[in-house]
Amino acid sequence: MRRRTALLAAALLPVPRREAMAVTEHAETWHDPARQDRALPVRLRLPRNSDPAPLVLVSHGLGGSRDGLAYLGRAFAEAGFVALHVQHPGSDAGIWQGSGNAGMALAAAAFDVMQAVARLRDGAFALDEALRRAARPGDPLRGRVDAARIAAAGHSYGAWTVQHLIGQRLPGLGAVPGLVLPDPRLRAGIALSPVRPQGLPPRVAFAPVAVPLLSVTGTRDAGYIENATPADREVPFRSISGVPQALAVLDGATHGAFADEAAAGPRWADPTYHARTAALCVAFLRAVLLRDAAAARLLAGGAPGLLAPGDRLEVKDWPV
Repeated sequence: MRRRTALLAAALLPVPRREAMAVTEHAETWHDPARQDRALPVRLRLPRNSDPAPLVLVSHGLGGSRDGLAYLGRAFAEAGFVALHVQHPGSDAGIWQGSGNAGMALAAAAFDVMQAVARLRDGAFALDEALRRAARPGDPLRGRVDAARIAAAGHSYGAWTVQHLIGQRLPGLGAVPGLVLPDPRLRAGIALSPVRPQGLPPRVAFAPVAVPLLSVTGTRDAGYIENATPADREVPFRSISGVPQALAVLDGATHGAFADEAAAGPRWADPTYHARTAALCVAFLRAVLLRDAAAARLLAGGAPGLLAPGDRLEVKDWPV
């Protein structure tokens, strides 16, 4: 068993680019007729195998795009998952590109309640549309989605999106038309730079969460807009109970370390932590979606071979 776990750890490390070429990509724009034909740019990354595969919805951070988190989407597809990157108009790169004051534009979008609701509805619509297209002849997704194994992953504002899609309570908001929370199709969540809840005690905010969650952060993962500290990023893991969880804290990683948004500048595209983050995410999804015992043991044992000196990994309510 130890040998199989070690082999899995090696398999989760970056693959040569010639193998990565087996992943196929499609850039499309999907339209939501229920919201005045709201246009959502998406990017699909599909694995080599054409059998039905688990689907991972990928949500970018504030000011990001469907091209962000590319290392994560490629890793998912290389591991046999379908990656669906969704761009959120109103909290995407369009709010700061060409702006005279990017900081002010980002802050205004971050505290716009309507944009927060729009992100959640984007997520629900994207899952609806992906499943519809999976049954449509001639579509790239035709027959490619395993509807029983769906997860969501996101960074920063994307992590906030994931946290609420899997059940975190929204303070001060009643029922949102056309939106069911938690989304019953989601079987797992991944939060890169998780977001501490506002307006509710953490244990109250996270009480409805009933699916496994992986939190990935860094020892220098602070956020200036929401004034978040690195300790704040651990709050979801500390507050959720009764479901399998994992928390990885990467030594020296800043907030931008996970984004992979080249257009935003070098510090948002530094690849130092990408391989570790992607390997952890793939191992987590293998453990919780595919019930891969070797992946579960790998994480329970501290992910030897995946992490660097100074990194920290904890699990809670873990099935091993």
